[in-house]
Amino acid sequence: MKIIVIIVAIIFGIVLEGCNCKIVQFIFGDSLSDVGNNMHLSRSLAQANLPWYGIDMGNGLPNGRFSNGRTVADIIGDKLGLPRPPPVLDTSLTEKDILINGLNYASGGGGILNETGTYFIEKLSLDKQIELFQGTQELIRGKIGKRGAEIFFREARYVVALGSNDFINNYLMPVYTDSWTYNDETFMDYLIGTLRRQLKVLYSLGARQLMVFGLGPMGCIPLQRVLTTTGNCREKVNKLAVTFNKASNELVNELAKQLPNSNYRFGDAYDVVSDLISNPTKYGFENSDKPCCSFGRIRPALTCVPASILCSDRSKYVFWDEYHPSDSANELIANELIKKFGFSRVDQVAAPSPAPDIAPSPQN
Repeated sequence: MKIIVIIVAIIFGIVLEGCNCKIVQFIFGDSLSDVGNNMHLSRSLAQANLPWYGIDMGNGLPNGRFSNGRTVADIIGDKLGLPRPPPVLDTSLTEKDILINGLNYASGGGGILNETGTYFIEKLSLDKQIELFQGTQELIRGKIGKRGAEIFFREARYVVALGSNDFINNYLMPVYTDSWTYNDETFMDYLIGTLRRQLKVLYSLGARQLMVFGLGPMGCIPLQRVLTTTGNCREKVNKLAVTFNKASNELVNELAKQLPNSNYRFGDAYDVVSDLISNPTKYGFENSDKPCCSFGRIRPALTCVPASILCSDRSKYVFWDEYHPSDSANELIANELIKKFGFSRVDQVAAPSPAPDIAPSPQN
């Protein structure tokens, strides 16, 4: 009997060692979390592959993030002691890389709904991201076995952060059939119903520690402001975000009660971001209504391009381009979320990476 126990222990130890027992993240999202997946989608029109994206991170070259620096997920993960997951579409990745760092499935232009963002030509919807995650699981099972894979995926942290494109690049645009097929109430039911199905699929795939992030005041992003005659926030759009957050919060709480051993939480950053936009000087910012990277008076330019003009101090701008926050704003948002939700550090890696130095603005 002792011999059998020893043999089982040895086998189990090998599985755990192969699994590496490291807690990693699997991130599902849109351009706010994309770390380079769209750079591997050659036909995608949603790209952050041109200067001046990435100017304040690493070597200052574009890295697929739709910002001048880090994403909120980067910063939260760093401060919690979790490795930064690479983009799933990076063909150089191995099973060992996944076991050490996890994976990021986020895609600029992607949404909860498959039809969202179709005019970007190529993007990864949440359904597609989950499909890729299933492929990841097959790879890991082949590498460390079924039992080791179960432990690995059960102990991992999961982030789901989508929804803004389902409004901005779908429901609110007449070119999409959803805009005239649904009204506000029926579209919300359709969207939340789809998200419910997707979260249940993730649970069936082993996701137990999962955070669903809500939407910020998307009616206040520069792209939405410039579409008005006053330059003010579009309150109708903000109201949709608030309604989505309320429904998503109820959904997550419902699933947390229904699904055994699940730790599902909802992260609502609306108030934090709204206050930052309404009172930028309170947080050390100077501008919260225009993008740092713009094409002069030609707006909206939609993306930052090499011919764009950069603001003199990127650390003082809430928004980097027409859609996305700056590195400084992302750091503030991440810090507020950590405080608000009491995230605890996972002591398994080195200390968090420091904020990048803001490089001098290029002379145009």
